[in-house]
Amino acid sequence: MATVHLHLISDSTGGTLSSVVKACLAQFEGIDTEEHFWPLVRTQKQLQAVCAAIGENPGLVLYTLVDDALIAALEKYCRSAGIPALSVLQPVFELMRNVFHKQGRAEPGLQHKLNAEYFARMDAVDYALHHDDGQKNDRNLADADVILVGVSRTSKTPTCVYLAGRGVKAANVPYVPGIPFPETVLNLRKPLFIALVAAPERLIDIRRNRLKHLGETRSTDYLDPEKVQAETREARQFYARRGWPVIDVTRRSVEETAAEILTLLEQHRAELKGQT
Repeated sequence: MATVHLHLISDSTGGTLSSVVKACLAQFEGIDTEEHFWPLVRTQKQLQAVCAAIGENPGLVLYTLVDDALIAALEKYCRSAGIPALSVLQPVFELMRNVFHKQGRAEPGLQHKLNAEYFARMDAVDYALHHDDGQKNDRNLADADVILVGVSRTSKTPTCVYLAGRGVKAANVPYVPGIPFPETVLNLRKPLFIALVAAPERLIDIRRNRLKHLGETRSTDYLDPEKVQAETREARQFYARRGWPVIDVTRRSVEETAAEILTLLEQHRAELKGQT
């Protein structure tokens, strides 16, 4: 099959459009696509340049524009050129307009407005980066919404960073076999503790790639199957004694892990609220 050109047009950063397209493309195998990304298209002159580029490489046009004049001009061009085009936002807009009985503001980039929610996310990102893998011991961990615990290479750091993007203050503390877990951390009541686990063979693969990346090729207990199995077994027993929720990340993406954590966090917050 010939390469399919995908023209992604947005009046903002295009993050929403890119995410939707990636989610949809993941359902199709053996399709060769070439993406043409056109962000921050907000004037007729900019749109004309985009249309000219579409004409040079016809394909599928997907857009997240909110300005009616730009939408009309793009749709008119695509119809005349016989190029399929679809608004990713329009069906949602229409449904909301009907339910809310309002037209909406049609102002580009409102989702990126520098409001309190935005600064909360930035604060959460800063928190995650400064409380990674116990690098600050137990300092300020009481401020965390979530504390992730796990042995080395259980995706603690990327999960914390992803959660931070959702405005959640997440810290992670490694579980190290044979070393007592900090009592000051265990005594915290506000944060939700969640344990991340993975199959020993998966941990070994990830650790081996990590060491290879660092240029380390020597044999080590870090990769020994029996040692890793004992390490994960000890960690699981510890989590069970604490009664912490456990998430197996062996076959989960960071996004899937984070989604489950957000559900658990909502329940945790409701429980804390009920105790006050």
